[in-house]
Amino acid sequence: MLVDVRALYTVLLYLAAPFVLLRLLWKSRLLPAYRGRLAERFGFVPRADGIGAWLHAVSVGEALAAQPLIEALIARHGAGRVWVTTTTPTGSSRIAAAFGDRVRHSYAPYDLPDAVARFLDRVRPGHAIVMETELWPNLFAACAKRMIPLTIANARLSPRSFRGYSAVRGFAAATLAHCTAIAAQSEADAGRFIALGAPHTRVQAVGNLKFDLTLPDLPILHGRNLRERFGRQRPVWIAASTHEGEEAAALSAHAALLELHADALLVLVPRHPQRFDGIWRQIVDSGLKAERRTRLAALDKSGYPQALDEVQVFLGDSMGEMFLYLAMADVAFVGGSLVAIGGHNILEPAAIGLPVLFGPAMFNFEAARKLLIDSGAAIQIDDAPQLAEETAVLFGNDLRRHTMGKAGEAAVRANRGALAKLLALLDGQRPGVSA
Repeated sequence: MLVDVRALYTVLLYLAAPFVLLRLLWKSRLLPAYRGRLAERFGFVPRADGIGAWLHAVSVGEALAAQPLIEALIARHGAGRVWVTTTTPTGSSRIAAAFGDRVRHSYAPYDLPDAVARFLDRVRPGHAIVMETELWPNLFAACAKRMIPLTIANARLSPRSFRGYSAVRGFAAATLAHCTAIAAQSEADAGRFIALGAPHTRVQAVGNLKFDLTLPDLPILHGRNLRERFGRQRPVWIAASTHEGEEAAALSAHAALLELHADALLVLVPRHPQRFDGIWRQIVDSGLKAERRTRLAALDKSGYPQALDEVQVFLGDSMGEMFLYLAMADVAFVGGSLVAIGGHNILEPAAIGLPVLFGPAMFNFEAARKLLIDSGAAIQIDDAPQLAEETAVLFGNDLRRHTMGKAGEAAVRANRGALAKLLALLDGQRPGVSA
């Protein structure tokens, strides 16, 4: 019966393929990179030899979480012997910027049997590592057939995702049975994977790789220098990784903040680059004095630096510079949490000592949310007025802001170690031995 379910899944996937391509072309209206390298999505990648490990990270968030692991894999296997795939162009850009030619990179194949087989035949990885919550039945089965050890790294399964997969529990269990190991972020995540049918002997809670991030000194220095140009004494807050609806909330909160702190600066960093121009128009229409990162960089290169002391909103319209933007701020709000996205990485601002605010929709980061709340490093807010209120309180209380920031740094530091545990799991796997 399970084989029949996977066969039905595969037929439906083939039928959907033309519509998936049309969707890529539709998305390429705003981000042209979506219509590039389409052949890679069907497994047409260059042939490789000696690939020690293949790691898949869907997009920017997973790619950032995977950076310490990728560095460790490069150290183990050598430059050019680690293959990294992503699904989105933004994830692809992140990998290219972070690793250059030290890794081989392509888009991941769609979960079509021929595409998966073509990709694996050409790459021939010694190990396969999939980040977080990606469950692909045909891919997992193909790895098991070729005796390629497969690990879900930094594995998480939110209550919402668990309920969704539970509707096809038998099918999900058959897919998870192909995993050599599931390295879960928390005991709760591990329990949900086991409840879904994963073999309990292959599931282990090792912690969240995002705690093992290495703070990049140069971007943080550049961010602090950039803040000086806006005015050293000004109160600055960041709204990071925002989604549609959250920019309006941030601008509304900032307008309220300006009534209490007339010189306050908002650094607004949307999650998706295809929305940058539309959000810039939204900022301009709000009547607030604004500047954007790309325009400022162009002015600097031309030799005509812009006066920034009167700028009220700074749009972070570049990719891969989150730590630069975070380093400018006194307080951080992390988006994806006032809308039903599930939140984004709240550990990055905590790691550099910022008090962290987020909305109620944090179901993808529940363990991190609880940790920061319990340690006194974060505040959960419900809406734009409360966002403005809590930010204003923190602006006016240096001791509380400092205490929260130090608590966040300590919480991140105390929970490091997931990378070492994950590498130990990988050490115990031998290519060519079936799970």
